[in-house]
Amino acid sequence: MLGSKTHSNKQSVRERSFKITEHPRYKWIVLSNTTLGILMATINSSIVLISLPEIFNGIKLNPLAPQNTSYFLWVLMGYLVVTAVMVVSFGRLGDMYGRARMYNMGFATFTIFSILLSITWLHGGGGAMWLIVMRLGQGLGGALLFANSAALLTDAFPSNQRGLALGINNVAAIAGSFLGLIMGGLLAPISWRAVFLVSVPFGLIGTVWAYIMLHDLGKKIKAKIDVLGNLVFAIGLISILVGITYGLQPYGGHTMGWTNPGVLAALIGGVLTLVSFVAIELKRPAPMMNVRLFKLRPYSAGNLASLLASLGRGGMMFILIIWLQGIWLPQHGYSYSSTPLWAGIYLVPLTIGFLAAGPISGYLSDRFGARPFATGGMVIAALSFILLIYLPVNFAYPVFAGLLLLNGLAMGLFASPNRAGIMNSLPVNERGVGAGMAATFQNSAMVLSIGVFFTLMIFGLQAYLPHALVTGLTHQHVPLHIAEGISTLPPVSLLFAAFLGYNPIAKLIGSSVLGKLPAANAHYLTGRFYFPHLISRPFGHGLTEAFMFAAIACLVAAVASWLRGGKYTASDIDPSSPSDEEFERELGELDPIEPPSKVDVVHQVSGAAATGSSLSTTNRAQQIDTPNA
Repeated sequence: MLGSKTHSNKQSVRERSFKITEHPRYKWIVLSNTTLGILMATINSSIVLISLPEIFNGIKLNPLAPQNTSYFLWVLMGYLVVTAVMVVSFGRLGDMYGRARMYNMGFATFTIFSILLSITWLHGGGGAMWLIVMRLGQGLGGALLFANSAALLTDAFPSNQRGLALGINNVAAIAGSFLGLIMGGLLAPISWRAVFLVSVPFGLIGTVWAYIMLHDLGKKIKAKIDVLGNLVFAIGLISILVGITYGLQPYGGHTMGWTNPGVLAALIGGVLTLVSFVAIELKRPAPMMNVRLFKLRPYSAGNLASLLASLGRGGMMFILIIWLQGIWLPQHGYSYSSTPLWAGIYLVPLTIGFLAAGPISGYLSDRFGARPFATGGMVIAALSFILLIYLPVNFAYPVFAGLLLLNGLAMGLFASPNRAGIMNSLPVNERGVGAGMAATFQNSAMVLSIGVFFTLMIFGLQAYLPHALVTGLTHQHVPLHIAEGISTLPPVSLLFAAFLGYNPIAKLIGSSVLGKLPAANAHYLTGRFYFPHLISRPFGHGLTEAFMFAAIACLVAAVASWLRGGKYTASDIDPSSPSDEEFERELGELDPIEPPSKVDVVHQVSGAAATGSSLSTTNRAQQIDTPNA
């Protein structure tokens, strides 16, 4: 007794915390920790968007210079690319070595690279490369968090509560992308390093908390790492995402790089590589991704709907930032230095919509299934995009705020039930890799959406901007040959300038020419009103095409969501695992020769009724819906 007590007192906090997994409130510990992790990761993905001007000023680099465009794009999109590529592999590693362990590693990795991002002493191209590499490392941490958080929640919560739990977690993910805008607007003027350091305290707390409190409830699968599958998948997806990134840059005499042979080779080669990945995985004994999961209609339809919804929503954030920072806010008297903060504030109605609809729709989907809410959400989202088409560029804010709120409600109505439907359809031993593949669809679609939206906007600018530049500049007494030279420049720099909240006119015209102009004309050209007025009409044409694309994507997503079928929940018990009696024999709790007594049989039956855990091997393979808390 004394020895046992002494041994118990010497147990570590982590060893004692294993007992808490049996407590009914353990699932809420999992929810709170995973929500903190996802919130931190998504805030960091958007806080950089709004802080890019201060970050580039801090490292003394002009992001709009032609030779620096690639730096700008990779600081902007590198995090998303790495997260999209690695999340499936990390989900499979979670299935093999423990989801809690991989998730905890994600917290630590993210925190370390957040510190490294803030301590660079380099400037110019060297400083930009440091930021890019550290952002790629931060993306590894984000991928570990995204890949395993949904699987941990699905393990911890019974099927009749997963919609609510995943809804809260999903709302945190989406809300974090908007909270990052406000935080970036507040922190970046103080110090660009604070943009990265703000995550560190939360990362340290989350890392220690996850290490002590989180444990795996599911059974780890025994498998070898599919090196070939991981390699082929990474090459294919990286090729596509890199091709999209460089397709946004001018090539030769073209405004964009979609005719660049290297871009075309990357896109076509990436698609063919992913097709070969599917063929390879079908023949592997222990594949990285069980592609046969897509035979499950709720899983395949939910992922297709998520892909299309992300296509419609992903680029919207960038378009709204350009709209506010580059046009609307300067036209309404805001200085360019203050537009990042106010852009985040004016986008708050979108966040409110997500926060209001996400948990409620998740809770209701637990009772009625995902289909009605996810499908309805996409239909309403399509309607909100169509209404945005008819909104003038110089809008009345109450109308704009109302449409943002409607769009946020629609996306929240879709996101939580759809994610719960995807996770509920997965067998217990495939939840990590299945959640990773779902996150890959979503994150890859975000990058693709940015490419599509930027392309549509640039085509709109190219059609109308050159004439507007020539007439507008000559009207302000700029010499005709200089105005015509400026009008032939690729519009991508003007679009990026609007995104960053810059007025590039002074640099395009040049100080020598500005000095020869009448003072009133020079002041007007470099002030708050000329550049927004210049790009308003061309930007409006691009908006129409971008929002129409988003509306069509959401309507197709609604069809895909409806095809998922009715409410479906896979078994919470691994059908390939041995029966409880075999487990007990392995633990030495049953005599290997003598059968259990009648009292033992009665005890096992009553325990099965109370916990739903003592099921026969046949029952394990059935589709059941048994709460485990």
